[in-house]
Amino acid sequence: MRNKKLVNYAKYGYIFSIPFILTFCIFTLYPVIYTLVIGFTDLKGAGNTSWHFLPSVGKNLFQNFTDVLTSATFHKAFKNTWVIWIINFIPQIGFALLFTAWFTDRRSKVKGTGLFKILFYMPNIITAATVAILFTKLFGYPKGAVNDILLSFGRPEAYNFESNEWPVKLIIAFIQFFQWYGHTMVNLTAGVIGISPEIFEAAEIDGANRVQTFFQVTIPCIRQIMLFVLVTSLIGGLNMFDIPQLYISTRCNNAGLTTNMYIRNQAFAGSYMYNRAAAASVILFIVIVALSAILFYILRDKDEAKLKKLRKQELKAIRKGY
Repeated sequence: MRNKKLVNYAKYGYIFSIPFILTFCIFTLYPVIYTLVIGFTDLKGAGNTSWHFLPSVGKNLFQNFTDVLTSATFHKAFKNTWVIWIINFIPQIGFALLFTAWFTDRRSKVKGTGLFKILFYMPNIITAATVAILFTKLFGYPKGAVNDILLSFGRPEAYNFESNEWPVKLIIAFIQFFQWYGHTMVNLTAGVIGISPEIFEAAEIDGANRVQTFFQVTIPCIRQIMLFVLVTSLIGGLNMFDIPQLYISTRCNNAGLTTNMYIRNQAFAGSYMYNRAAAASVILFIVIVALSAILFYILRDKDEAKLKKLRKQELKAIRKGY
């Protein structure tokens, strides 16, 4: 019997991954590292390529971070970002769970679920500019679709939605909800479909009703999908930019100003303070990483963590025995 030469296909995987690695290093990793470095420098001004580390010019190394953290505008932008995201995410996850339960319920057998899924997901594929223009016309002052309806119901004069902070925040939050609840629903539905039907059959045999089945069987089984949805929504919410920028910009006492808009204004809206923009970017990055790590820890599979711990203890015991 001839000895056949074994072919190692692993090297081809490394070869095919080289284009991605190069692209990632050039367009993602390098800008991230460069942004971190700029946060400790005095780089300012459009077209300026020379910069110095702050200690070399007689300043504190963390001066840019201190300036950002003590800025009243940054505080307002950070607060606005959190308020808008929370107002958006709570109904978003609520409606997504409701529709997921409706579409995946074996007992309801809803007809036309495919059409409903397409209709609910469709706002997510509409560009942010289109949605912003649409809602600008809907809530326009003094002429707009919403004001026309209010006047037809007897309101004496048109209401300027863009002149008050809370209407601005609520409209932006609603736009975010309108665009993303369908995307969240599709992710949750995919997770539920992946659950073994035998689990639901066992729940039915045990006499569990639909509500009990959903909260005691479905939700625990899609914990990882819930974690994915929560973390991605958190990252997207804290990086919110396009809708508030296109809809309200910095009008109405910065009611719609978000953290990313603050970073953009520091870097490109006339001031060209790249060092402060970089410092604010690093702060936002740290906040996102810290909160994501906390969510991963809270929503981790505790049973699996216990098993891993037991396995480590067993391995240690075996090694000691030898």
